[in-house]
Amino acid sequence: MRIAQVAPLMEAVPPRLYGGTERLVSWLTEDLVALGHDVTLFASADSRTSAHLFPCAPLGLRLAGITDATATTLVMLNRVLRMEQEFDIIHLHIDLLQFPLFRSLAHKSITTLHGRLDLADRLALHHAVPDMPLVSISHSQREPMPPHVDWLATVHHGLPADCLSCGAGGPYLLFLGRISPEKRPDRAIEIAIAAGVPLKIAAKVDPVDRAYFRETIEPMLAHPLIDFIGEVDEGEKYELLSNARALIFPIDWPEPFGLVMIEAMSVGTPVIASRNGSVPEVIRDGVSGIIVNSMEEAVAAVGRVGAISREGVRREFERRFTVRRMTLDYLDAYERLLARGRETQAPTFSGIAALRAGPHGDEART
Repeated sequence: MRIAQVAPLMEAVPPRLYGGTERLVSWLTEDLVALGHDVTLFASADSRTSAHLFPCAPLGLRLAGITDATATTLVMLNRVLRMEQEFDIIHLHIDLLQFPLFRSLAHKSITTLHGRLDLADRLALHHAVPDMPLVSISHSQREPMPPHVDWLATVHHGLPADCLSCGAGGPYLLFLGRISPEKRPDRAIEIAIAAGVPLKIAAKVDPVDRAYFRETIEPMLAHPLIDFIGEVDEGEKYELLSNARALIFPIDWPEPFGLVMIEAMSVGTPVIASRNGSVPEVIRDGVSGIIVNSMEEAVAAVGRVGAISREGVRREFERRFTVRRMTLDYLDAYERLLARGRETQAPTFSGIAALRAGPHGDEART
């Protein structure tokens, strides 16, 4: 199958530092190539891929000091439109700009929505352009959307399984990702202090959140239990996760997925997470972590989380959140989209079922 993957331009694919969507696009692209598909990646020129790279910016815009990607993204979309006959599927990961431009290509264009969907201006566009085929990254992400939206599938994120192993754990809690009010790093600090357990904070601060960091978080960092590290690269991230007692995920918003939760699971680190958004879909309470409903429950969970088997957490990851499972789910979605335009339902290519099947014919998908 000839597939175009259209990535955001704020970060390289994969990103040098923070960048969940770009990392997922990279994993999906590489696995599609490994399965024999002809993939073209539209991304910044500093991206690294085994697919055909079509560069659309000299480097990731954030590291170039550019905060508004609208113009550059529109130029990229124009290039994709001019090349559309070269692709069987165009898979877009860039939010909303393509909706009015790609309506005539809805029969072969698919958009994964990576962000929150409860914002009024987003809903207005989905009402105006209801016929663009969409993929959600969790079932809970769909809840604010109008009923007529064209959902093809829900595809949970997946990570490469072969380059990671179960970590030994250690004495500290870890807050990882981004400093912002909805991520509630203040709660993470309060939980760690109340539990008497060290907390490492490995997180970036976007320009929009600098005032929040300066006014709310920075004064809390003086406590001796708190260690603020800042933004980390991929290797540093997994070292921190492997050696953490638990990842603390005290979110206060409808998290669409929460990639960091399965990153923790991939190295056997359990997650203490607030019951918001996708958390109950991702975390199996008592198996891969502890889901809490209050600060008191979160503090208590710090003392209980050591009873969770790290090997069991890793097995849960392998069962549900590998990149191969994600890739096969997307191939199913591509196939369903293409089938709409065919008189028969004969598959465009064969082998998805065989790839899913285990040694005894069991489906790998859950």
